[in-house]
Amino acid sequence: MMGGAMAQNEIALEAEVSRRVMGARLAIGLLQGLLLYWLYASARDVAWPATAPFAMVPLTAVLLILPVLLVSCLGHLKPRQAVVWLLVALAVLLAFSLHDAWRDQNTQPLLSNWEHKPIYSPSVLMVFFSAVFFFIAHTLVLAGAQEGRRIASYNTYFETGWKLAIQLLFSAFFVGALFFVLLMGSQLFMLVKLKFLQELLRESWFNVPVICTAFSCAMHVTDVRPAIVRGIRTLLLVLMSWILPVAVVLVTGFICSLPFTGLSALWETRHATSVLLGAAAVLLVLINAAFQNGEAIVALPLRVGARTAAMLILPVTLIGMYALGLRVAQYGWTSDRVIAAACLLVAAFYAVGYLWAASQYDTWLMPVSTVNVWAAFLVLAVLLALFTPIADPARIGVNSQMARLAKGKTAAADFDFRYLRFEGGRYGRAALEELKQRRTGADAAVLAREAAAMLALDDRDRWKQPTRATAPVSVADNLTVWPSGAQLPASFLAQKWETMQDHLKPDCLSKREGKCDAFLIDADGDGKPEVLLIERQHAGGGQVFAESADGSWKVAANLAYSDISCKPLVEKLRKGEFTLATPRFKELQVGGRRVELNQTVAPEDKACDKIR
Repeated sequence: MMGGAMAQNEIALEAEVSRRVMGARLAIGLLQGLLLYWLYASARDVAWPATAPFAMVPLTAVLLILPVLLVSCLGHLKPRQAVVWLLVALAVLLAFSLHDAWRDQNTQPLLSNWEHKPIYSPSVLMVFFSAVFFFIAHTLVLAGAQEGRRIASYNTYFETGWKLAIQLLFSAFFVGALFFVLLMGSQLFMLVKLKFLQELLRESWFNVPVICTAFSCAMHVTDVRPAIVRGIRTLLLVLMSWILPVAVVLVTGFICSLPFTGLSALWETRHATSVLLGAAAVLLVLINAAFQNGEAIVALPLRVGARTAAMLILPVTLIGMYALGLRVAQYGWTSDRVIAAACLLVAAFYAVGYLWAASQYDTWLMPVSTVNVWAAFLVLAVLLALFTPIADPARIGVNSQMARLAKGKTAAADFDFRYLRFEGGRYGRAALEELKQRRTGADAAVLAREAAAMLALDDRDRWKQPTRATAPVSVADNLTVWPSGAQLPASFLAQKWETMQDHLKPDCLSKREGKCDAFLIDADGDGKPEVLLIERQHAGGGQVFAESADGSWKVAANLAYSDISCKPLVEKLRKGEFTLATPRFKELQVGGRRVELNQTVAPEDKACDKIR
């Protein structure tokens, strides 16, 4: 009886502690929401602290991340441990955010206002990678505190990390589901002409606190139901692990095809590195889904797939490094390429470590646990370097571009002033100021003029392309005339196409890299030729240009994309195997206006294989 009474007392005590923790978490969420609304309102009204970068950026970063860490700490860390960890987290957040404000990378702000007036907020990249940093660091801290040592066992890291990931995922889902129900309720009330709920959901003073409070509530519910979270995790990992063989087959097929296709097509995409990094990340996640904590019973196909995938990461990463190296050699470093290089460094560490694990046939990837732990510390170190002055991507990118200009690797006409202005932060603007003051050198006048024009823009003009002095486009060189040997009208070639504002104008009339096929046809039967232009690089349709009474050429008719995208049809046009047919239906003339009757064509009659 005494044992039963003690058990009941312990249950009651745990319930009381749980209620206190829940109350604290809800209060933290509500306070977070109110403070974030205050920041949002300051950005909307263009008031302090949104107008002060060294106040707004740190406050936003701290209020987004620190309360979530505090909510997760409650019930898992002792008060002293929680205080120490939160102070360390605060120091790191301040370092990240103050550096973000100092470098003034305000071209991709987290917050903006409808009037696009100048306000300050953290950059999206800083907030995203800060969240990644603290997810990893918080997992390491919780696991270490649970075991009472600095480096915990891999099983504890596994349990803690996946629990935290599922908590965050389902908390976000809970918030989304809550607002879906609220929106449904607002529509129900609208059926009886009651608008109060719909109007309430439009108010940020209501939405922001509700989001934060609901998120904290979901974090608590998932925290006190570990068995449910563990069951969801197990189901998720099992489902993901069976995707691994598919990924292995696809990546293996890709690598095996390279000797036959070559790498040139890969480089022409201009985003090969990001795709390859994504493939490596997918393999890493799926391997760990199958491996779990190393103690799960895994089917033979998954064991083979995991070992094979562990060996595939290295060649994928090496190809990504080669792709990035080519881009850097051709165009120098930029912020994106520095971040890509940092990701490739982490991927290379994983690749070598996983290859070593795959070579240990008697342990079935058990060394993966060691690699994962040390890779986590490597990621933290890399992020600390990237978002502090140690390895600021903007500084490295600007210095690289300026060095290429100084050495003559980049011509003044091809220099990317826009990158310095909108992606280089304070480093880029300082470089533009230097170029603006340049008075010596063969291209000093061009550099000074372009730098001054770019400095005259503000952050609201980041999508606006500045007018630059460029070499005129040779329309004749961009066109291949059909039938072969025919001559385009002199007035067509002499027209100043750069002044034409028609959105249907093909690139071959305004850009040096644009290429078109030009067909001379008398489409209207007046004895004077019209010019049909079809773009070669991307079939966006065809345009028929006709000469107006004033001698200018304008778009008179269009060919449908479905026709021009049909290669056999275009090939027939080039061979001259076509005739001009009279329309089946005449036009309607109503009130002096002609109305065309377009013939309906069955889908099967549009197929390319119908062309003979």
